[in-house]
Parts: sequence; C-alpha cells; structure tokens
Amino acid sequence: MTKRPKIHKNRPSTPPWHLLEPWQTTAWLKVDPEKGLSREEVEERLTSHGPNAIQEQRRRGPIRMFFGQFADFMIIVLIIAGIVSGLIGGFTDTIAIVVIVVLNAVIGFIQEYRAEKAVAALKRLSSPTAQVLREGKIQSIAAQELVPGDLVMLEAGNIVPADLKLLDVARLKVEEAALTGESLPVEKSGALIRELESPLGDRHNMAYKGTIATYGRGVGVVIATGMDTELGKIAELLRQEKEAKTPLQQRLARFGQRLALLVLAICAIIFVVGLLRGVPPVLMFMTAISLAVAAIPEALPAVATVSLALGARRMVRKNALIRRLPAVETLGSVTFICSDKTGTLTQNRMHAEAFYFEGTLKKGIAPDFPPRLLRALALNNDARRDQNGRLLGDPTEIALYEAAGSVGYEGSELVKEAPRLDEIPFDSERKLMTTLHQESSEFIAYAKGAPENLLPRCTSLWAGDGQQPLQSEKILAVADQMAADGLRVLALAYRQFPEHPQTLGADTIEADLCFLGLAGLMDPPRPEAKEAVELCKSAGIKPIIITGDHPATARAIAMRLGIAEAGCRVLTGPELARMSLEEFEKQVEDVRVYARVAPEQKINIVKALQDKGEFVAMTGDGVNDAPALRTANIGIAMGKIGTDVAREASHMVLLDDNFATIVAAVREGRRIFDNIRKFIKYTMTSNSAEIWTLFLAPFLGLPIPLLPIHILWINLVTDGLPGLALAVEPEERGVMQRPPRPPQESIFAQGMWQHILWIGLLMGGVSLFSQGWAYFTGSAHWQSMVFTVLTLSQMGHVLAIRSEQESLFTQGLFSNKPLLGAVLLTFGLQMAVLYVPVLQPIFKTDALNRDELLFCLGLSSIVFFVVEIEKWMRRRGWIYRDEQQDSRKG
Repeated sequence: MTKRPKIHKNRPSTPPWHLLEPWQTTAWLKVDPEKGLSREEVEERLTSHGPNAIQEQRRRGPIRMFFGQFADFMIIVLIIAGIVSGLIGGFTDTIAIVVIVVLNAVIGFIQEYRAEKAVAALKRLSSPTAQVLREGKIQSIAAQELVPGDLVMLEAGNIVPADLKLLDVARLKVEEAALTGESLPVEKSGALIRELESPLGDRHNMAYKGTIATYGRGVGVVIATGMDTELGKIAELLRQEKEAKTPLQQRLARFGQRLALLVLAICAIIFVVGLLRGVPPVLMFMTAISLAVAAIPEALPAVATVSLALGARRMVRKNALIRRLPAVETLGSVTFICSDKTGTLTQNRMHAEAFYFEGTLKKGIAPDFPPRLLRALALNNDARRDQNGRLLGDPTEIALYEAAGSVGYEGSELVKEAPRLDEIPFDSERKLMTTLHQESSEFIAYAKGAPENLLPRCTSLWAGDGQQPLQSEKILAVADQMAADGLRVLALAYRQFPEHPQTLGADTIEADLCFLGLAGLMDPPRPEAKEAVELCKSAGIKPIIITGDHPATARAIAMRLGIAEAGCRVLTGPELARMSLEEFEKQVEDVRVYARVAPEQKINIVKALQDKGEFVAMTGDGVNDAPALRTANIGIAMGKIGTDVAREASHMVLLDDNFATIVAAVREGRRIFDNIRKFIKYTMTSNSAEIWTLFLAPFLGLPIPLLPIHILWINLVTDGLPGLALAVEPEERGVMQRPPRPPQESIFAQGMWQHILWIGLLMGGVSLFSQGWAYFTGSAHWQSMVFTVLTLSQMGHVLAIRSEQESLFTQGLFSNKPLLGAVLLTFGLQMAVLYVPVLQPIFKTDALNRDELLFCLGLSSIVFFVVEIEKWMRRRGWIYRDEQQDSRKG
C-alpha cells in the first residue's frame, strides 16, 4: 500500500503532481473529491495564493520611459553638439539636431512600449470562466477566482483555466501545440506516470493553463494558479529576459564612443597649435568647436531610422510586418534560424503520406488501392462535413477521410449504402476503434488502431486473390520503419459476418480480423519551405528545428527540408537537461534538430548559440516560443496561426506564415545595412576632409580656410538630402551569395576606415590646393573657392560610393533617382549661396568668375574619378583583399 503523503497545515508545497495517485493529490490539497472546497476554504486560499492571473511586471511610467531614451551615449554627444552649435550661432543646425534627437526618442519610446505588451497578451489568453464543484454544487465562476484544490469540469472547447491534475477523463483530448509544439491533440488519462523528469507533452494525466480541450470531457483538481502555472512560468521568463541589442545598435554605440574621443583629441590639438602660433584664443575656440561639430554626423541616427522605416514599409508589401525597426537590419547578420516545426515549417494539418498493403509500401494514395482498404478509411471514421463543406473532427480522421475522398471514396456517400449500425469507441487501453456496417445482405466490421494492438487480433491478411496467412513480424517491421520516418502509423482490418452479431463486444467483434494495410500520416512540410531552407543555406544561414514534438517526426521533417542529413542526431529535451553547459556549447553549433524540449530549454539553446558569437533568429507561433522570441536577436512570429503572446514578443511577424518570407527579409536587411555603411563612409569621409582642411592649413602657411557658418552649411546640405537618399539605394549584386556579416565585425571593416582617411585627405588636399592657388595669386575669392571645392567634391564622392565595387557607369545615374535629385539640389543651393546677393553676407561668400568656377569644378571631379579607380582595383583584388577574407572567416 502506498504511503500517504504528509499534509501541510499551511500553504502546500509543490510535489511532482504527475507522479501522484488521484487520492494522493486531493489529500495533499485537502479537498473532498465529492463536494469540492467550501466558501471559507476558497477565501482563505485566495488570500494565500492570490488571483489566478498572469501578473505584469512593474513598468516604468511613460515619462521615465521617454526620457530614458536620451541616456544613450550617441544621443548625449548629439545634444552637446547641438548646444555648442547654438552658442556659436548655428541655430539651423541646432534645430536639426534637436528634431533628430526627439524623433529617435519617440521611436525608442514606441518600441519599448510595444515590448511591454507581451505579458498583457498572456493575460488575454486566460480563460474568462470555469465550471467548478464547490460545496457539492457545480458553479460557473470567473477563472481568476480559481484556487488550488478547486475541482474543475472540462468539456470540448474549454480553455483550461489553471494547471490541473486530472482525476477522471472520458475520451478527453487537449490541444497543447501552443505549449509543447505537439501538432495533434493529446489524449488524456488518469494513469500514473512513473518518470519524474518526463516532458510536459508526455504528462497525460495533467492539463495546463491556456491549452484547449478539443474532445471529450474530464474532471481535474487545480494544482497551480496564476504565476505558479506553466503558463505563468513562461510569463516570468518573459519578464526576466532582456532583449538583445541589434548589431546596428551595438555598432553605432561603439562608433559614437570612438568618434567622441576622436573629436575631443582633435579639438585639443587644434586649440593648442593655434595658441602656439599666436592666433587669438576666441577665434581658435570657435575653430575648434566648428571642427567638433563637423566631426559629428548629425544625420546618422535619422538615416538609420529612415533606412529601417523604408525597409519596413517594403517588407509589409512582402508579408513581413516589422514590429521593431532595427530587426530589419538584424536579419542581415543572422547566422542561425531556430525554427519551431509545427505550423512554421509544416502545414499544421495531418496528411496521409504512405500506405502499406499486399506486401508493398506506396507513397500517397491511388484509385487502384484495394477497395476494401479505401472503404475502411472512409467508413471507420467520425469526421463529418458541416453545412459549408468543411471537415470537422479529429485531425487524424480528417486526414484519412480526405485521402479516401480524393480517390472517389467519399464517406458521406458510402455511409448511405453501408450505414453504420454500431461501434466500439476508441479507448486508451485497446487503442482500437471498430464500426459495424451493413453492406447489402452481409455485415462488416472495420477496425483501425495501433499496429501492435490490432495485429494480434488478426488471423489473415488481404491479398489480391483473397485472404492469405498473416505475417505479423514483417508487418510490424514495416510499421516500425514508417514510424522511424516520422509517420504516425495506423493499421486497418475488417471482418465479415453472415448476420448481425448477437453481442457487440471487443472480444467477439475484434477477433479473427483480416488485415488490410497500414496508413502513415504526417503533418507535412510547407511546399515552399524546402526552397526557403536552401536559400538560407546559400546565404550562409544555418536553419535548425527546435520542437516539442517526437524525435522521429522532427528528424523526418528536417531531412525532407534539407535541414539535416540522413542519420542525423536528434538532441532531446531530457538529454539536454542532463548535459553540462560546457558539454552542450561544444556541440551546439553542430546540432540541427531538437525534440521534446521545454520552453526554458529553447532559451538555453538560443543563449548557447549567442555565447558562441552567433546571431540567432527564432521563429515560432505558440506560447512556448515567446521567451525565446524575446531572447533571440530577432524573434519572428507567425501572423495567421500565431498566438497573441508570440506576436507581441516578436520583432517581426510573418503575415502569410511563410518561412520563405524570411529569405526576403534577410535580403532586405543586408541591403539596408549596406546602405547605412555607405552613409557612414560618405559622411565620415566628408567630415575627415573638413578636418584635414582645417588642420593642415596653418602648417601650410594658409589662413583658416572655413568659417563656422561654412562648416555648418556643408554639414547641412551634404549630410542631409544626399545622405538620406543613400537609404533607397538598390541592393548590391550577389547580396544573397555572401555569408552573413560577422556580428563582431567593426562597422569600419573591409577597407572602410582606409577609405575614410585617404579619400578624406585627398578631398582636403584638393580643397587646400584651390585655396593656396587663389590665396598666393592674390584672388580675393579664395575662401569661397575652398568652400565650393569642398562641397562639390563631396557630391562627386557620394555618386562614386553607391556601390562597394561596381562602377557608376555600370549602375547608371538614374538607378537611384532620389540621390541624383539630391546632388543636383545641393549643387543648386551651393550656387545660390555664391551668386544670390542676399545670401552672400549671411554666408560670407563672393561670386566666382567663370574661370574660378570651372577651376573648382575640375578639382572637385578628381575625387569622383579616384574613387572609381579604387573600386576598379578592388574588383581585381588588388586592395582590401586580406581584410575581406578575414571578415569572411570571422
């Protein structure tokens, strides 16, 4: 006799409920299974345990959340630059900086506010009402009022309101796909489970909060409510996990810090050198401050935001909804995609894949199959069509019904000529279902169920020329092979009776059966998923399956999609639980299939990959995916079949639930990051040129070449429209044939920092050459000339860097019309500053004569042609080759 557990006087502890007998559970919870709890007990437990609700974390108020956006290092530097430029009279630049900072703060505020809604979505998943037995009466109460010990009545269609230990079940099936990833409803029972560490999906005597009863009925006792439930634990994980910064955020943060240090160093050097040369301190201070302002790319946050926003708008047209803008860029750096199987890579509906009969295994179904087998599929079936023609019933039976109907054996028509007279329902002990029909003057029983249960009841098998001796071992071997291929296998048999059986019992009807064949079913892959997987692999991205489903099923799907090879290892949740972190991290990059994993294990897999330097995308649709979606560098939720929880926790939602849409997102992400790099290259080269011009002029015996208003004007017109127009630059050729950019790679890699320095020096050199020529020949327009050369050379530069390697003459001027328009507009504005009389005193310029203007245009074009030569050398692998190879290895 089992020893009764000790009953605690206070709040009960948490035993392994799935290991306890029903009487042990009710005794532990101190509840009468015949009457339920009393009102006084309910009030006491409600006070002790709190309401059955998912708690939200304590949030920052909107004001603190908004001002928290200004704590970023880059934003602080921009604010300081804005204040400084305002003090020296650059009010236009100050206003631009303030607008950019506020815009970014608003966007950051919106993103954080949306992220907070994930836990709220979990609350909405809760069942609003529940049927309970209290004081001997069945009552309908708000699910929030449930307490441990309550006896809950479940029926088909109910959302399970709390975690329950099932006491009594009647063919109860529960849809747990959202919690465990299991695509089929799970049949529940009151049978005792012996394994302590059994996964949630194998605990058939339990029902968990948020899952759905799809068939039958049952009675369970509440063992956990609110945050103590499995759903609550997931909500707690969501509250604890912090979102990972995107590569763009990380790179811009490092960029801003290094840039600020460089600015301070340059300001200090210029100021000290000027004082040593006897320049008035006030003038040197203004010059140093002007340099500081010039070195800050004010438009960088705006360009990044606009690039991502435009990309997000393009992605919506391709059925991908971006919930957090940086996610578009993150996809371009993803190295692993961790995909849930059910509903993501598969269709989330069962399909008859293979049949075995007369010694032959065949794929699919055909009209020339034995008629008796096809009739068995259609008649031994509870699936039915509603008024709209939709099939209702168990997914397995629907699949068999559809298979028979596809070859002309429609169940609704067959039942008219062979009506069902009686049936022996399926139960978990027999694992069989039998129906009795009258066909003309004879009576026929059709049976289906697990092969190992049906074959012992068979005495013969059907062959083309009649009944033959049964070969049970061979048939079971075939069934095992089909199961190893990931199929759910059912056996079918029949028996003829000359007259209606006197007794309808399993012992009499389900005996002396004739075996008809085996049916193998599977939740098949999406048709487009295989191509999407291949495209991901060609782009250097490794897809892996992480599911709560059976290992054989997961392996079969992985092999059919090309994610894994034949004989690949499937790492299960229990195996993962027994591994040390060090042991797991040694092999995490090589495992392609995970099965029977718990929600917290999904997070561990994502984190282990991240610890190895990988950037991880996680796709999913269920509650169980939400914490991993938040932990991953980018979480991708399914829009059609996904839960609210998954969508709210994700960075991106696939509106068509199409895995292939991810490929389009990766392509867009790579294009966007390329364009942001181009803007940084463009603006930092321009700023470098301004620094070289101001820094070197004194050492060449030249006066200060530019006034603060000139520097601010150059920044405004060159960093503004032309820089923003780079955001719409088309993608580079072969963007999906290159590996992901290494996450740890510097934003200045692949020759970018060298380009910034030497092209900036060249740009500054031609500007100083124009100043020196004009100054020493006695021209009074020397300052306007250097101002013009520096501005127009930047326009030539932006046209030349539209591609990393391809020539502008190959791309064509009109392939980016916004950029061409921005360059022409900037040229026009510069001419206006030179030649419009009312603007000359404001910008301290003079009108250039024809020869001076042509001289400036000629010098400015040098930069364009030199950059074209640089790209020509790069195409031939003469420069930057080693750095590119190093980045690929990384």
